[in-house]
Amino acid sequence: MSTPLKRNALGRGLDALISMDDTPARGSSAISDVELSRITPNPDQPRTLFDEESLAELATSIRELGIIQPLSLRKTGPDTYQIIAGERRYRAALQAGLDRVPAYIRTANDAELTEMALIENIQREDLNAIEIALAFKKLIDQYSLTQEKLSERIGKKRATIANFLRLLKLPAEVQLGLRDRRVDMGHARALLTIDQPALQLKLYNEILKHGLSVRKVEELAKAYQRGDMEKVKAAEAQNNNRYNSGDFDILKRHLSSTFATPVQFSCDKTGKGKITFSFKNEEELERLITLFDNLHKNNNA
Repeated sequence: MSTPLKRNALGRGLDALISMDDTPARGSSAISDVELSRITPNPDQPRTLFDEESLAELATSIRELGIIQPLSLRKTGPDTYQIIAGERRYRAALQAGLDRVPAYIRTANDAELTEMALIENIQREDLNAIEIALAFKKLIDQYSLTQEKLSERIGKKRATIANFLRLLKLPAEVQLGLRDRRVDMGHARALLTIDQPALQLKLYNEILKHGLSVRKVEELAKAYQRGDMEKVKAAEAQNNNRYNSGDFDILKRHLSSTFATPVQFSCDKTGKGKITFSFKNEEELERLITLFDNLHKNNNA
């Protein structure tokens, strides 16, 4: 099943940042057939995590259907190229045993290459929050940009950039949890209101243990900051009583295993709550939708 996902353009987009070789008309470019052996990845690629299972699925699809979306490359020598966008397709093509891939050949300097890779991945929603934060920091540090200047170049609000950069002040364990989507940006922003890293970690572990909602974490963060330990202890006792039976933990592990993705619970004192399924990219979302559809069909059979 394929579900169309609506995306908003980010800033000026790629076309405003690059010029293209062999361009017969504005906004179009000839597709070249390039040997994989002549292509190298971009060392400044913002995306650092490549799910092996997802890559294997893409490789299978490429063997059957080929590469539908060409890679974007820049020329680095007479017959050598570097990836601007499409490293995941490049890796899957290698797994699929392809010798050549279709690609657009574009011109870009080092600064534009990093910038284009960042924008392309954000537009595809391929980066997690920590990867985005690190990419922003790299652009700022490497090219001596202010947050305001970076905001102008990539079309993101300065406040948004500042919020991502603040994530890098969280303890490493929390950053890893955010990277792996065990918590989301709302949780992270609430944790950032706490000054002490030890308390940030304590509340982070409470989130993981009890699947606390963002609103609940915001309330507890305020209590931590005020030193209102009575309220903190009461909340912890409530959470522990709710989950002492272990039923939620068993169900969480079962669903995480069944759907092969992290599952989070949140529940209030009335028993009202929600179950959250995480996904890393569009392909994983489509996989989950297919699983839900199959379950629905089986239940109605």
